[in-house]
Amino acid sequence: MIALLLGSAALILLSAFSGPLGRRGITSAMAFVLAGFLLALAFGDRLGISLETTSVLWVAELALVFLLFNDAARLDLGGLRRSPGWPVRLLGVGLPLTLLLGFAAGAALFPDLSPASVFLLSAMLCATDAALGHRVVEDPSVPGPVRRALNVESGLNDGVAVPFFLVSLDLTMSALDAGVPSAIAAALAQQVGWGLAAGVLIGCTGGYLQRLAAPRGWFETRWRQPCTLAVALAAYAAAVTLGGSAFLAAFVAGLAFRLAHGADDSDATRFTEETGGILAAATWMIFGAVAVPAALSHLTWQMAVYALLSLTAVRMLAVGAAMAGSGTPWQTRAFLGWFGPRGLASVVFAILAFERGTPAAETLLAIVAATVGLSVFAHGLSAKPLVAVYHRWSEPGPRGRQAH
Repeated sequence: MIALLLGSAALILLSAFSGPLGRRGITSAMAFVLAGFLLALAFGDRLGISLETTSVLWVAELALVFLLFNDAARLDLGGLRRSPGWPVRLLGVGLPLTLLLGFAAGAALFPDLSPASVFLLSAMLCATDAALGHRVVEDPSVPGPVRRALNVESGLNDGVAVPFFLVSLDLTMSALDAGVPSAIAAALAQQVGWGLAAGVLIGCTGGYLQRLAAPRGWFETRWRQPCTLAVALAAYAAAVTLGGSAFLAAFVAGLAFRLAHGADDSDATRFTEETGGILAAATWMIFGAVAVPAALSHLTWQMAVYALLSLTAVRMLAVGAAMAGSGTPWQTRAFLGWFGPRGLASVVFAILAFERGTPAAETLLAIVAATVGLSVFAHGLSAKPLVAVYHRWSEPGPRGRQAH
């Protein structure tokens, strides 16, 4: 109750001043992480928050479920079909390369960790965060192709990263004796299969019912948005009950909902988005109160170097390779490479791995916390100045060039 009271007070205060904070370059993630960290410094163990607590796991899981569902449900599928080149490169080439380069960097810096644990670390940090990059993708001064590529990539790669995370998590929890590869394959088939089935069935059903009911006036206005929230929750619950991946189910349910609904209706997902935003704020405060102090107490120079490499060389080299042959100038490749913030998905993956008791769990949590914490502040503070610099370069005219 103390944590709930103080967290609610912080939410009220930061919400009231969100406008002035935003104009000064302070993102909501930065504010909530700082709030959680300060509360931990002031109250310590009296907050009663622990990563092993079931309620903490539920808050983090549901925050990611709503994020994945909303990203998929609000995806501009028409724009993606008309201009698939850059997003396909970033997802099809950039994401696997990020995973491999992250594994190589981890293997070099952490020789005491098993290869499975290093692969798990890379899998937890290969996805980017749409919410942390919204200032860039919503800024009209950034050229349309760049905004669309970043928006589609960040919207889709959380869902694409889920199977990599599931495989690596199963690998770290296996004894590596006879039959382990087949056991991992069976577990992955179950996770992906039931996740896909739950997402497609429930997403299509919910989207079609809304498509059928809305024009006939069957909906009372106040129940339309809770109906969408229930679709996301039902996909999550069905996947967990069947033994499938809840995150994959939420992502697929969002895509299926959008396709079955047949229209770009932001009103239908607004309540789900706002609920996810509140849970994300709570997750960021928990991250600041628990994960950040733990990371600081275990931080080594190798962890700091890995965090820096993950956000720079690993991401930017992968994007550069993915965009090779596309005709994009190096400034655009550098811009796309830098704005790949690590955020909520990485935090939730780390909490799940920690809760499962994976080998070297505290070390992995500290590395993820260091990387995400650095990303929250580095990408948040650099968004406005770098967008301004890129805009001056990319604008048409004698002093600028086109981004594409």
